[in-house]
Amino acid sequence: MKTTESLRDLRQVIDTLLGPDGCSWDKEQTPRSLCDYLIEECFELVDAIRSENSAEVVEELGDVFFLLLFISRLYKESHGVTLSGVLDENAAKMIRRHPHVFDSVTFADQEELLANWEKIKREEKKETGSAPKGTFDSLPASLPPLLRAYRINSKAARVGFTWPDNKAQEEKLAEEWQEWLQARAEGDQARMEEEFGDYLFTLTEYGRRNGIKANSSLHGANRKFLGRFERMEQLARSRGMDFQELSMEEMDRLWDECKKEGA
Repeated sequence: MKTTESLRDLRQVIDTLLGPDGCSWDKEQTPRSLCDYLIEECFELVDAIRSENSAEVVEELGDVFFLLLFISRLYKESHGVTLSGVLDENAAKMIRRHPHVFDSVTFADQEELLANWEKIKREEKKETGSAPKGTFDSLPASLPPLLRAYRINSKAARVGFTWPDNKAQEEKLAEEWQEWLQARAEGDQARMEEEFGDYLFTLTEYGRRNGIKANSSLHGANRKFLGRFERMEQLARSRGMDFQELSMEEMDRLWDECKKEGA
């Protein structure tokens, strides 16, 4: 009941902002103009979740909910779309796409489950009279490249287009690496960039097959590096050392010290 009241209160805030005595900036917004704000708030929410800061998660979740309700309100005015209609349709879709939970269907493994998910999506399009879509038609063009590469590989695997096992893909990784080395040896910058991209794409799939999301994994590596580097600078300052003037050997010693500290 409390959730219902809170949702009603937030919707009332939006109604007031868009009302006669509301905010002039809010009243100028459209679903399209709010897209960049939604993307930004989603990234802030992801940062809060990954930093495991519950107070920030609460704040950023609220910001995302606000924008979603704001957009929903605008679509109600322009297209008659209601929030209850959106939620009911999504609930029905999730039940339909999880027959192993809401029905008696069973799957041998996760791959079979995901393949069935794609099959259900295709059947939904047929039932609504929509033109058949390709495997990647629903893939957002605005996804960051590394995340997009993961989703491309994931969707390709769901229709069976992937390497048969890890060994086969390891051989492909080795092949892509050799092609990169050859391009570098030839000094062909355009080909170097192409082959490096091929290697990253193939490596992303190798991670996916082993339960690793490249985007999340790289985020962790970035945070670890930045944490250690900041600790190196702190140690240098505490010892009266000019970090910018340190030799590579001196920096390496500080780096090793930070690793031993667990930074």
